[in-house]
Amino acid sequence: MTQISNDQIRQNVRGRYQQIAVRQTDASTCCTPADSCCDTPEDFDAISAKLGYSSEDLSAAPEGANLGLGCGNPQAIAELQPGEQVLDLGSGGGFDCFLASRQVGTDGHVIGVDMTPEMISRARQNAVKGGFENTEFRLGEIEHLPLADHSVNVIISNCVINLSPDKPQVFREAYRVLQPGGRLAISDIVTTAELPAEIKNDIHELYSGCISGASSIADLHTMLQESGFTGISIEPKDESKSFIKDWVPGANVEQYIVSAVIKAQK
Repeated sequence: MTQISNDQIRQNVRGRYQQIAVRQTDASTCCTPADSCCDTPEDFDAISAKLGYSSEDLSAAPEGANLGLGCGNPQAIAELQPGEQVLDLGSGGGFDCFLASRQVGTDGHVIGVDMTPEMISRARQNAVKGGFENTEFRLGEIEHLPLADHSVNVIISNCVINLSPDKPQVFREAYRVLQPGGRLAISDIVTTAELPAEIKNDIHELYSGCISGASSIADLHTMLQESGFTGISIEPKDESKSFIKDWVPGANVEQYIVSAVIKAQK
């Protein structure tokens, strides 16, 4: 089998999320009913409600910010405080950033980083639409963050780190930009069993769909520890199987992956 480069993986992921960023909710533009661009905003709210977002959360963000792409609710586990500096890895349309913005208040600041220009444009438009003056969005790769050393208190992320072909570098960068005493609070996908070869080797639909790139709990713990993090906690959520089974209907992917709450400190 031809070796796939990290850059090829990034380009494939970027292409998928570029399409999501610019998609129309008009079903006539879709290829099949299973295509994610056929989801309506109401579907996104229903998806997010399953992930633990309240109706207040869903109504607080500007229309078009919630793209239904997560696997948890990181801002709910981050214990954000007024005045904190927050970084969201893979911020998409800005949904989690806007919820974090409300928690840190006018004295706080939220930065979203995403590698897809179309997502950045969408998030910036949403910020203007919602009047979120303490929130900004920067184009960049989470393996090479456009932030200074020791510049944020908290890092959140929602089902994004699994998409990186170089996860140890993501965690090294996260450690670099966190202030001493800073913390990581992310929701992501972890493997609970060895992925079948046909799933693991699918770098197109299944990798960019948050499945093939998932790591085991043991591997994630090692990556975090080797990056310098302490107080590492990785808690799988078996109840997530109820929505993961719908990601690839008929493929039984919930037998191999679940959502997890991942926390660590610098």
